[in-house]
Amino acid sequence: MKKAIVRTLGLAILIGAGWGGYRYYKQLPQRQDLIPTAKVVKGDVVIRAYSRGELRAVRTQTLFAPNLFGTVQVTRLAPVGSLAKEKDLIVEYDDSERQSALEEAKLAVESVDEQIKKAKADLAIQQSQDAVTLLRTRYNVRRAELDVQRNPIIAEIDGKKNVLTLEQQKRALVQLENDIQARQEQSASVLAVLGEQRNRSMIEVEREQQRIAMTKTLAPITGLVAVKQNRAGNFNFGQQMPDIREGDTLQPGMPVADILDLSELEVWAKVGELDRANLREGQEAMLQLDAIPEKRFNGKIKTMSGTATSDVFSGDPSKKFDVIFSLDMRQLLSGLGMKPADIDRIMATAAANAKKGDNAQQANPFAGPGADGAGGRGGGRGGGGGGDRSGGARDAGGGRSGGGRDAGGAPQGGRGGAATGSGAQAAGAAAGAQAGAGGRGGAPGAQAQGAGGRGGGRDAGGGSGGQGQGGGRGGPGGQGGGAPDPMAMLRRLTANMGGFTEEDRKNAQLPVPPEQDSQVQVLLRPGLLADVEIQVEKLADVVHVPAQAVFQKNGQYLVYVSKNGKFEPRQVQLVKQSESTMVIASGVTPGEVVALADPAPGPKKGGEKKAAGGGGSGGVSGMPGSR
Repeated sequence: MKKAIVRTLGLAILIGAGWGGYRYYKQLPQRQDLIPTAKVVKGDVVIRAYSRGELRAVRTQTLFAPNLFGTVQVTRLAPVGSLAKEKDLIVEYDDSERQSALEEAKLAVESVDEQIKKAKADLAIQQSQDAVTLLRTRYNVRRAELDVQRNPIIAEIDGKKNVLTLEQQKRALVQLENDIQARQEQSASVLAVLGEQRNRSMIEVEREQQRIAMTKTLAPITGLVAVKQNRAGNFNFGQQMPDIREGDTLQPGMPVADILDLSELEVWAKVGELDRANLREGQEAMLQLDAIPEKRFNGKIKTMSGTATSDVFSGDPSKKFDVIFSLDMRQLLSGLGMKPADIDRIMATAAANAKKGDNAQQANPFAGPGADGAGGRGGGRGGGGGGDRSGGARDAGGGRSGGGRDAGGAPQGGRGGAATGSGAQAAGAAAGAQAGAGGRGGAPGAQAQGAGGRGGGRDAGGGSGGQGQGGGRGGPGGQGGGAPDPMAMLRRLTANMGGFTEEDRKNAQLPVPPEQDSQVQVLLRPGLLADVEIQVEKLADVVHVPAQAVFQKNGQYLVYVSKNGKFEPRQVQLVKQSESTMVIASGVTPGEVVALADPAPGPKKGGEKKAAGGGGSGGVSGMPGSR
C-alpha cells in the first residue's frame, strides 16, 4: 500500500511538472512579443523642432579651367584650406604654347606691316612718275594749242597737222588720266587687302593675349580655397578621385576650385513634414556647433523649400524639407575670441562681397573714352578754304575720321577721308597704317587723289585732305589725334578681363598656407556640423502622449489603451502635433498606459500610416500644425 502511494505521488509530481512546462512553453511567445508602452501625461508642453545641419558659406565663387586651345596644365595652385584675399593667385596654367603662338602672330603682323610699307613706297614712286608724265602731257597739249593758233599764217597742210596733233595730245591726256585713276584704285585695293590681312593678324594677337591673361586665375572675393577633385581621368565606380594638384592636365570648363566666403555663413538642415508645418521664415532658432560645444548661438530661419526630397545614400529614405538658418555672425565671431576691430573688418568684407554678387558687370574693353573718343572729330579744309565736314566711320575707340572739302567748296572734293567714311568699324584692332598718316591731297590741277586717300576711314584719324579740283593742293586733313597704337589697343582690350588688370595679374601671389595663417577666421570651416533647436510653441496644462502612440486607421486617430492585460483601441482628437509629441483634446485621461506599437496581429491595413520621422512602428503623418 505504501509503495502505491509513493508511486501515485511521483506520478502526480511528474504530471504537474509536465503541465507547468507546457504552460511556460505557451507563455514564451507572449514574452517575446512584449509591446512598449508609455503613460498619458498632463502638463506643460513645449513643442520644439530638432534638426542637425551643416555649416556652409552664403556666397561661393567657382573657378573653371579656361579654354586655351591647347594643353591646360596646372603649374601653380593655392594650398587647400588657405584663406585667399581678393586678387590673390589661385591657379596658374602653363602658357608656353600660348607665348609661342603670340610670337608667331606678332611676326605675322610685322610681315604685313612691311608689305604695307613697300606698297606705300611703290605707290609714292608711281604717283611721282605719274605726276611728271601728266605735267609733260599737259605741256604737250598746251604747245599743240599754241601751234593751232598759228594756222592762219602757215600753210594749210601744216595747219591740218597741228589740228591732228592737238587732238592726239588731248586723247593722250585723257588716256593718261584714266590710267592714273586705274592705278590709284588698284593700289588702294592692294592696301585694303593688306589692311584686312593685318586686321586678321591683330585679331589673332588679341586672342593670344586674352588666352595668356586667362592662364592666371585670381580670387574674385576674399574666402577659403576649396580645391575640386580631378575628374579628367578614368575612374571606376566607388574609387576615390584625387584632388587637383600641380602638374595635372585638365579639361576646359572643368571646375578647379571654390572660393567660399567665410565672412557670412549659414546652416543647411532638413526637417520632417510634421515640423515643416510648424515652421515659418524669420522664426528664432538656437544653434550649437560641434566644434564649439560649450556655446549656443542665435539664428533665424532664412528660407524653406516647398517640396520634400529624399537622399537614398544617406541611410534615411524618408522625405524631408530643406531649411536654411542664418547665423548672427557678430555673436559667432565673438564666441571664437575675435577682437571688435577684426569683427568690423570681416563685416565690411561681407558687405563688399555682397555688392559684387555672382554676375557682376565687368568693364567693356571695347568701349571708348567717350562718344567721340579717339581724338574727336576729324576734318580738314581744302586749298581754297571750303567748309569742313566730318564724315568718316567711328573706330573702335569711338572717334570719327573725316575728310575736307576741295578748294572750290564742291561736295565731290575731299576724297581722302570721305571716301572711306562708309561705316566700316574696326572691331578690335585698328589698322592705322592702312590709310597712312595723311600727306597732301594730290597734285595741283585735275582729279588726282591724295596719297592718304582711300581706306583712311578704317583708322581713328582718317585720311588727309582731298583732291585739288582745279585749285592747287588740298590741305592736310584733320587727323583727330592720329592713328592709335595697336599694342595700346590690345592692352586696353585685355586690361579688364575678369575684372582684373594686367598689373593685378603681374603682382598676384599665392595665399599663405593654412598652417602659417594666424587669423582666427580660419577656425570656421564650411562642412562643420551643428545641432538646431527651434521652439515652436508652448502649451500650458495639456494632455499629451508620444507621437508613436497615435495611429491613423480608416480616417480616425486611435490609441491603444492597456486594460486588464489587453490593449483596446480608443478614438482621440488631436490639438497639436510635432515629430515627437501629440497633444490630445479628448479620448484618454492622464495616468493611462498606451501602446507605442500597434498590438493588432497580422499585416497592417492599407489605411494605416507610419509616422514621418517617428523612428518605429506606429504614429500618424500629414496632420496640419495646429487646429
